[in-house]
Amino acid sequence: MARTVLVLGGRSEIGLAVAKRLADGATVVLAARRNGELDAEEEQLRAAGAGAVDRVEFDADDLDSHRGVLLDVVRRHGRLDVVVVAFGILGDQARAERDPAHAVEIVHTDYVAHVAVLLHLAAILREQGSGTIVVFSSVAGARVRKANFVYGSAKAGLDGFASGLADSLHGSGVRLVLVRPGFVIGRMTAGMKPAPFSSTPDQVADATVAALRSGRDEVWVPAVLRPVFAVLRHAPRALWRRMPR
Repeated sequence: MARTVLVLGGRSEIGLAVAKRLADGATVVLAARRNGELDAEEEQLRAAGAGAVDRVEFDADDLDSHRGVLLDVVRRHGRLDVVVVAFGILGDQARAERDPAHAVEIVHTDYVAHVAVLLHLAAILREQGSGTIVVFSSVAGARVRKANFVYGSAKAGLDGFASGLADSLHGSGVRLVLVRPGFVIGRMTAGMKPAPFSSTPDQVADATVAALRSGRDEVWVPAVLRPVFAVLRHAPRALWRRMPR
């Protein structure tokens, strides 16, 4: 399906699960900090049939490094067919409410860094004339709740930015697929009680790859969350304040 797959956030469970489903014969590039420690991830991709696996050093929070990293990948591999933007942090909501620096850290990684790298990607893929970008938003950004309003507000910003960027790319040959998972049971949420309509990284990856193949540009995981949030967006605020995570 794709010749070169780049995963920005090479340790991401969801990003890796998507890459494994696209790996057959492809070159998969894992971009992450401490890229020398990605042996297990590389082994999984090779087992999934990747033709080659490359690793590059990538720090999402170092905005000035983004363009150089992306151009180096293009220089070495010729083109980018699918770019999976899968980095991010959940952060600690209670700490963020006490410590503005931590709140800014969450927003910087989950929103600001995404804005920067997505604009670089859009420019590179526009020049290339083709390519697909996968962006992971969250239902946490569909309507921000008090239980995680710092993370949720960053995802709300990302969702709006990615939606607008997708529209701006229309007709360019470049496609942006926006994925909105609910609570994902995985490493990031370890120790937390799963919310209703939870999913796993594999389920998110299955839905993402199905959207890539079917031509859909937006996907909710699980799909039932789309009608649920169509209603919840209009819930009275007094009721919304009492909503759990």
